[in-house]
Amino acid sequence: MRHKGSVDLVSDADVEAERAIADVIRRTYPDHSILGEEELSDDISAEHLWIIDPLDGTTNFAHDIPHFAVSVAYYRNNTPECGVVCNPARNDWYTAQRGRGAFHNGSSIAVSSATAFSDALISVGFYYDRGAMMEATLAAVHECFRRGIRGIRRMGTASLDLAQVAAGHFGAFFEYQLSPWDFAAGRLLVEEAGGCVTTCRGDALPLRKSSVLAGNAHLHEHVCAITTRHYPQ
Repeated sequence: MRHKGSVDLVSDADVEAERAIADVIRRTYPDHSILGEEELSDDISAEHLWIIDPLDGTTNFAHDIPHFAVSVAYYRNNTPECGVVCNPARNDWYTAQRGRGAFHNGSSIAVSSATAFSDALISVGFYYDRGAMMEATLAAVHECFRRGIRGIRRMGTASLDLAQVAAGHFGAFFEYQLSPWDFAAGRLLVEEAGGCVTTCRGDALPLRKSSVLAGNAHLHEHVCAITTRHYPQ
């Protein structure tokens, strides 16, 4: 285990898992590009692009908390076509294919039907920055509580947060800064489960470092008003 930043960890497992996944992809699709968190940075504008987070939730993994994931997505011409998020500690598999729905361990899933804050849990991610972005996140969380949210959860694994929005466990999820490998597969899960995924200002989600807001249509609208108001400058 070593540090990428003051509080951002990377393990040998991250690097080895990324290499193993990339090896399978390259043997099967030798002309496809791959974007990974640790070592891979092929052309993101390529027609065929695989996006890998080999170990999302490394801090949980390092502390023996069984809530981490492997995330793999395939994009064609910047459009997500299929995605997989797997928590190997629990053998939980979330899968989606464009136009064919989202699934958890083979069973169809759908986003929450909650329309009121008082009926919903919201998941939030804290970026590693401990300055303005952290303060903005806390301010948005504070407003959610003032609006009567049932509860806030901070799980530490963005891809699984998105998967659990897709499965209806969380009404919404937001984080003010994520990289494509954090949300590439989870985005498709939420969309195929009937939800909305945008930036925290409600703009179309780009395939680059961005804020991310996901939820069912009703809660997405109301949480977006909050995340926009507190968006870090």
